[in-house]
Amino acid sequence: MNATDPAAATRTVNPGAPADKQRAAGLSVASNTTLILLKVIAGTLTGSVAILTEAVHSSVDLIASLVAFVSVRKADEPADESHRYGHERMEDLAAAIEGVLILVGSAAIAFEAIRRLIEGGRTHTLGLGIAVIAVSAGVNVIVSSILARRGETTGSPALAGDAAHLRTDALSSATVLVALVLVDATGLQWIDPVAALLVSGVIVITGVRLLTGAGQVLVDHALPEEQVAAIRKAIEAYGATHGVVGYHELRSRRGGSQRYVDVHIQFRSGTSLEGAHRTAHQLQDEIASAVGGADVLIHLEPEDRVRPGETLASPTGATGRESH
Repeated sequence: MNATDPAAATRTVNPGAPADKQRAAGLSVASNTTLILLKVIAGTLTGSVAILTEAVHSSVDLIASLVAFVSVRKADEPADESHRYGHERMEDLAAAIEGVLILVGSAAIAFEAIRRLIEGGRTHTLGLGIAVIAVSAGVNVIVSSILARRGETTGSPALAGDAAHLRTDALSSATVLVALVLVDATGLQWIDPVAALLVSGVIVITGVRLLTGAGQVLVDHALPEEQVAAIRKAIEAYGATHGVVGYHELRSRRGGSQRYVDVHIQFRSGTSLEGAHRTAHQLQDEIASAVGGADVLIHLEPEDRVRPGETLASPTGATGRESH
């Protein structure tokens, strides 16, 4: 028997602040669109491959921002007949797509930089380029900070991925800014494409990290150890006073900004079904509070199902076995 009902589901599911996520994603789309226009104009006028590759970088960021904007709207849609567990994993899929786009963008940047090193070329009107890149770096620092805060408070991997994009964009812009200043001061034209190659390397690292993080969620990787420990502590606190004698099959995963936990709880012989059900709902709320509003599913079992090593002797007694 599962200790779940509509009211409990309402209590344990984290709403995820959908309006905040959508506004943050919309801000990212607007800022990236503006920066692309500025960089394309500046790159064309100055002939700087580093600035043009920055425009490519921002174009990738714009696509990623659009993906994030769509995904956070879709992820917050309620469960339906075709998606009984909801749509939260749309955000993780978006983060994976963003990672792929970053890697594609880095390849384009590296190709253009190598071509410029081989064929040569000159940059000019560097004052304009320096000004545009400086503005770009500043805007990206501000917007990425806003997205990172929204991603943290709502648990949104799509916003976190978008913030990572913009942070790398700000870092690459700073690299390009230094390169342009050096080219202007020394006249050494090779500095411009070398800076573009450095930017490409930074982008690759970010892309791999995003793909790795999204992949872990998509294959049902367990919640972090500290969160699993908090779940165990909440369960074990019920051992002495609520008739809970053991637990097993503790499983956890994440989808988008939502966390999911299910566990088998064994009750002392003689515990009424009503009493066990009431305790299970209280425990649901405790676990949800401990791990950020998780959706918790508890299966009730009698005391004779307890196996060696799963008995709870006290609120801080032995722990059960977790199965992923």
